[in-house]
Amino acid sequence: MTTAPAPARKGEWLEAWDPEAPSWDSKLAWKTLWITTFCLTLAFIAWFLPSAIIPKLTALGYTFTKSQLYWMAAMPGLAAGLFRLVWMVLPPIMGTRKMVSLTTLLLIASTLGWGVRVMSPTAPYWELMVLAFLAGIGGGAFSGFMPSTSYFFPRSKQGTALGIQAGLGNLGVSIVQLLTPYLIALGGLAVFGGSQQMKFPGKPDQTVWYQNAAFVWIPLMVVGAALAWTMLKSVPVKANITQQFDIFKNQDTWWMTVLYIMTFGTFSGLSAQFGLLMINLYGAGNAEIVTGSGATAKVLVAGYVVPEAVKYVFLGPLVGAVARFAFAPLTDKLGGAVWTLVSGVGILGSILYTIPALTPDTSSAAALQGGFSRFLWGMLAIFLFAGIGNASTFKQMPMIFERRQAGGVIGWTGAIAAFGPFLFGIGLTTLGAVPFYWIGVVWCVFCIALTWMRYARPGAPKKS
Repeated sequence: MTTAPAPARKGEWLEAWDPEAPSWDSKLAWKTLWITTFCLTLAFIAWFLPSAIIPKLTALGYTFTKSQLYWMAAMPGLAAGLFRLVWMVLPPIMGTRKMVSLTTLLLIASTLGWGVRVMSPTAPYWELMVLAFLAGIGGGAFSGFMPSTSYFFPRSKQGTALGIQAGLGNLGVSIVQLLTPYLIALGGLAVFGGSQQMKFPGKPDQTVWYQNAAFVWIPLMVVGAALAWTMLKSVPVKANITQQFDIFKNQDTWWMTVLYIMTFGTFSGLSAQFGLLMINLYGAGNAEIVTGSGATAKVLVAGYVVPEAVKYVFLGPLVGAVARFAFAPLTDKLGGAVWTLVSGVGILGSILYTIPALTPDTSSAAALQGGFSRFLWGMLAIFLFAGIGNASTFKQMPMIFERRQAGGVIGWTGAIAAFGPFLFGIGLTTLGAVPFYWIGVVWCVFCIALTWMRYARPGAPKKS
């Protein structure tokens, strides 16, 4: 990279840029951060919009099986991982401006499709799977946006900058899950399409306008694309695809991938499957005889013991996203490795705490409610420590690798960890919750040992 007193800004591409120089243009860097973060938040909203809709498809009149719904919720994760393998090489080739603006426009396709297809329960399964796959573009954006932003900041501020961008971007997951129940209740927003009837066992039908959950984001996507196209610049970091692949010769690329699977793989996987898992364990479909016997026996539906359990789903992604940007400044002060170690130990303990609640005790209403409380608090703890690890690993990578490679490694690790929703969907469907969580225990133990030996202990080979 070339060092210059100040970057020229006449065209899209800056003529020179060195964030380590005393003349670093912090105003341009922070403007880039805020615009790309706004667009990344919309990308995560598009990515996780299916996770807010899929748990309600049955109530809207679709007749898919639990297995089909798990696979549908997993599809955006599979797509995001594949798309991230493409987006990770785009920043040096396309530049920040083109990549961010065009990506934001692409988000409209799946968002519009979901809005149309929830208005009437007539879409075939394959079509909704295609829409779920296209939603993965929002996840793919991460592996382009984050490396691109890292080019604008000095190493001393990358933990904070990347933590803010990723954390606020991750908030898109919680935003879409939190706002969806309110948006669908506002008939005044339904400029296009009519109302739908949601049917729940033992409850009166509920009139909703589910298309609002998708359509409301489209104008913001247009605004984000316009802001990116008119206000962003591109850093002249030139590298073709072959040159970018030299990261795979470095063993730390693979070790950091393992660690980021533990953190972001867990965050994204649980964010996508949290609602379905909660419904299947403690929702209205889980009915058991829990009081009395014989003629006096009463069937108590778990969804009534824990009313509207799914209303808690947004809390998990919210906790993880806030932890990511709240702990980012601490990683700049103390280093990333120590917090990755804290993250691993925390996730491990949280999983072990949660496992007993994965088998609901239906012997009484009190036992069922107690199990749900343990499940919820355990899951929120997992999200918390995963968020901390998301911040710390992104501090480690710029410290371990030189600038161009760090961008590539950020993109690559993000791509692999984005398979989290897909892997969690497969695991929960084929293995069941309890065996799958025990696999998580083993993974965490390995990651804790790896972090301590290579990155965190005194005299570690790659102290970071």
